[in-house]
Amino acid sequence: MENYGNGSKPELEFKSEEPTRVLPAQETEKGLYFLCNLDQNIAVIMKTIYLYKSEKGNENAAKVIKESLSKVLVHYYPLAGRLTLSSDMKLIVDCTGEGPFFVEGEVNCSMLELLGLASVDPMILNNLIYEVPDANNILETPILTIKVTKFECGAFAVGMAMNHCMADGKSAAEFVNSWGETARQLPLTIPPHLDRTILKARDPPRIEFPQNEFLDIEDISNTGDLYQEEIAYGAFSFDTEKIGRMKNKALENGSLTKCSTFEVLSALVWRSRCKALKMKPDQMTKLLFAADGRSRFDPVLPKGFFGNGMVLTVALCKAGDLLENPLSFAVELVQNAVKLVTDSYMRSAIDYIEINRARPSMNGTLLITAWSKLSFHTTDFGWGETIYTGPVGVPGKEVAVFLPHGADRSSINVHLGMPASAMKVFEDEIKDI
Repeated sequence: MENYGNGSKPELEFKSEEPTRVLPAQETEKGLYFLCNLDQNIAVIMKTIYLYKSEKGNENAAKVIKESLSKVLVHYYPLAGRLTLSSDMKLIVDCTGEGPFFVEGEVNCSMLELLGLASVDPMILNNLIYEVPDANNILETPILTIKVTKFECGAFAVGMAMNHCMADGKSAAEFVNSWGETARQLPLTIPPHLDRTILKARDPPRIEFPQNEFLDIEDISNTGDLYQEEIAYGAFSFDTEKIGRMKNKALENGSLTKCSTFEVLSALVWRSRCKALKMKPDQMTKLLFAADGRSRFDPVLPKGFFGNGMVLTVALCKAGDLLENPLSFAVELVQNAVKLVTDSYMRSAIDYIEINRARPSMNGTLLITAWSKLSFHTTDFGWGETIYTGPVGVPGKEVAVFLPHGADRSSINVHLGMPASAMKVFEDEIKDI
């Protein structure tokens, strides 16, 4: 239990009922369900919360959400199965139809009080997620769990923990929006396309690009020593005015004619982090981010493709080059990483994983994950759109998360963690933009 610390209440208490299984409302297909190499490479649990506040109150929230989950699982039946290993030791889904775990809970505070506490201690939001206590590995961890938590104020939270091997951000957003449509007794706007064999490796596999996302960089700057310090976590807000100033700065020397918010913000965070971590001029450094390959595959992926259609792309250079050149230099590296993502590049990455069973190395690397174009906030179970949607937990040490912010979602909050002394340098580096 967490203390409020302000005397308003003695302690914050979360209560949960026993978990139950939610079975699909109808008989669904059984057997083994193929996961492609882009799925294999990212088998981690994504935790997301959806917060709702409405005049309707929360009395029927758990019932509506549970019943509609049962119905939408008929369309998304692999989510009702479990992970196992195929004969060639790859992850595959056994479509058992056993259903995800579902938990009802409540907490003795208002939603705004909890969000206030979470601004100081983000890990408190973990209480809105259900995690199986005795799962020792990814095969024992459920593909999907759902928790509905009621607040004293009449608001409620839906907490979802889903294995990333089942869906990237776009697919996950389409799933929860379909779930919301089902709760409102509407037909699915985007029915899922479940066949992932369209992203099978080629036979024989062909590696046609360097695939530098897998490059293992030597840490000649000894940044590992810095990470022995206490890790500080920060959230930095970039409103439209500040983003505009950044774009003007990137374009001022005339080497670029345009740049996007994502490109300039990624470039700034990458450069500033390299400086904060005191990387030596000859230190190679990587920027990784996911590009949506759906429209870049040939042929394009079908509408509603359910799975991982995102491909990691990479920018690579020496820290000295990044820091000694103007911001436009880093922005152009990001733009070139975007252009890199073609059908042949993505097929080469799939084949690289087939041959090497590799995961991207994170030495000297910043991984950016951007939620700015994902439509999680539109999920409506009958109580209107969310008042807050976001990932739960703090980013890993190599990760920066871009979250949309503000009523029109045009501002961006950048969340990241780094050694406390480095965080001070990072703050100083970005504040004068």
